[in-house]
Parts: sequence; C-alpha cells; structure tokens
Amino acid sequence: MPQATQPNIAINDTPNQDPTEDWEASLSDNRIHLLLAATGSVATIKIPQIISALAPYTHKLSIRVIFTHHAQHFLGGQSAEQPTLSSLRSLPGVEAVYDDAAEWGPEPWRRGADILHINLRRWADLLVIAPLSANTLAKLANGVSDNLLTSVCRAWDTDGQVDGQRKRILVAPAMNTAMWRHPVTAKQIRVLGEEWGVRRDEGTGEETGWFEVLPPQASKMLACGDVGGGAMLEWTDIVKIIEDRLGLE
Repeated sequence: MPQATQPNIAINDTPNQDPTEDWEASLSDNRIHLLLAATGSVATIKIPQIISALAPYTHKLSIRVIFTHHAQHFLGGQSAEQPTLSSLRSLPGVEAVYDDAAEWGPEPWRRGADILHINLRRWADLLVIAPLSANTLAKLANGVSDNLLTSVCRAWDTDGQVDGQRKRILVAPAMNTAMWRHPVTAKQIRVLGEEWGVRRDEGTGEETGWFEVLPPQASKMLACGDVGGGAMLEWTDIVKIIEDRLGLE
C-alpha cells in the first residue's frame, strides 16, 4: 500500500543547536531552566500561550523548546492561534527552539563534540511535555529513543546520581477519546505514573521517581468532533503547576 507523503516542514529561521554555544556557561547562569516540549497532538497550539503566560518570570527563567516532527504540523502560521515555529523564538524567555535535526546537525559528529540530548538533560531543571501524544507516550513507556525528545527522556538522570540533582518530567497526555480509553494507554500511564512516578516516603521523607502525569480533562468536545476524555489539561492549569514546581511565585 502506498504511503501518504508528509509535508516538508522545517524550522528554517529558528535556531537549532548552535555549535559555538557555551553549555558550561548556560549551566551556571543563575537562572531557572524550563525545557518545554510538544508532540503530535492538536494541543500543541497551546504552547505559545504557555510560554507567554510565563513572561513575568523572564528575569529569572530561561525556556528552551523541543518540537517533534509531528508537533511541527500544528504550528505553521495557519491562523492567529497557530503562529509559525520561528516566531516562538521572539517570545520572552525563549532561548532556543529545537527540532529533531538539531540533534546531529549541521556538521557530522566528532569525538569531543557536544551531544544535544545530554546537554539539554543537564541544563533542564524541569522538563514539561505538553501535549504528550499517544505515540510518544508509548515510546516513553517502552524506552524508545528515536528522536531528540525521547532521547532526552531516556537519558534522564532518574535518581540524581549522575548530575547530583533529582529532577522531574511532567507530562500532560492529550489524545482522542478512543485512544485515551484504549487498554494499552492505561498500562502505559501506569508505567509513568506509578512505576516511575514521583512519590515521597512518609517515613523518611525521601522522594523517588521522576515522572509526574497531569491527567487530561474528564470530558470535552475534541477538535475531531468526539466528546469525552483525553483533552489535555487546561493550559492555564499547566502554567500554575510549572510555577509551583519551579518555585516561581
């Protein structure tokens, strides 16, 4: 069966990895570092609003954004609520916007060169994936690391013993109601939310785990016309959680 062709979408005038960037300096800039990511869900169009809502903290907050290949389809300048990816670079606090090509380009890798997904793991104080699509959920739950975002997640320092600091990954699932209700989704959510989920030992007070799942809305009219669960948590609530987890307020 012939495969449908994908539109050629590129972040032409958006900076990917700058080979001259001083990552050591960025780690010690005395700012709070938010790594924000979007995957292939309609809720990707909320990313500009999330970033804009964090503008009051730009004096102490730095933001870097990762878009998977499929997420790019939702921000192509189609409308006012769907600006171009390149325009996000001009929003307050945004230092860089990355696509999958940034991982290995523009020059072939050589020994001693930076590895972007490792640098981003070290740099981030918090990784927020909003939205988390069904496809990327499946990848994370099974350890697949076939793009920049999933490589960052797979390389995450899950107990703080590598980088000396325990850090979280917040995920906000967003998908069609039938996809959300599918039995495999519940299994994968349990992996992230229960097996790998953040929890605190009541006796010792010690925190374990690294994933925090932000459940979708219970019922909503979805972009596809279906009514039910699966829509991403309201973006305003996600902003409040980011503020809380990073101690911004």
